[in-house]
Amino acid sequence: MRPHHQERHRTERIGWLRAVVLGANDGIVSTASLVLGVAAAHATHNSILVAGVAGLVAGAMSMAAGEYVSVHTQADTEKADIAQERRELKADDAGEQRELAAIYVARGLAPALAEQVAEQLMAHDGLGAHVRDELGISPALSARPIQAAFASAASFSAGAAMPLVVAWLAPQASLIILVALTSLVFLALLGAVAARAGGAPLAAGAMRVTFWGALAMGLTAGVGALFGAVG
Repeated sequence: MRPHHQERHRTERIGWLRAVVLGANDGIVSTASLVLGVAAAHATHNSILVAGVAGLVAGAMSMAAGEYVSVHTQADTEKADIAQERRELKADDAGEQRELAAIYVARGLAPALAEQVAEQLMAHDGLGAHVRDELGISPALSARPIQAAFASAASFSAGAAMPLVVAWLAPQASLIILVALTSLVFLALLGAVAARAGGAPLAAGAMRVTFWGALAMGLTAGVGALFGAVG
């Protein structure tokens, strides 16, 4: 008998991949935009770096807290739905089996086969079958708040460090152009890596991330230049 082959799919990565990509993208865009805005307002090199470091720390904490609260809310909802399904199984086991069979009929099984499948699954793990097939909750896609919070904070910090290091090393006279260009390169690479991990076209992923990053940095630099001129 051949050993069971367990395939691995990209959806298993979706929980941490979304948090990592969002965090890194936000880190690059927000920190580069902040640096460009302050630099365009004719601030000193030291003030630019202080603003960038403050943005990194504040952004990382904000990402962690926001991701934790958001994903924890999803986890609480999943737990509440599972608890409700457990109560329904205890109250009406036969009705829940019919409901499960109806789901399989809607997916294309013949009624007799659907009833047989539902009966066997209910005997094996009725709650697991309803959680998976009725609620659409699977271990690969279930909410993990702490994992998402740490992934977001770490990826934000890594992303924010890139334009910040460039701002630290660049001469003030060429700081704006160097930070802007390198940040766009970082964003393009991030978009391509994310697309590769998710199985999407590399060029489309890179262009999508780069476009919105360029727009954010351009607007922020414009605001900084405007207020710098007014001041």
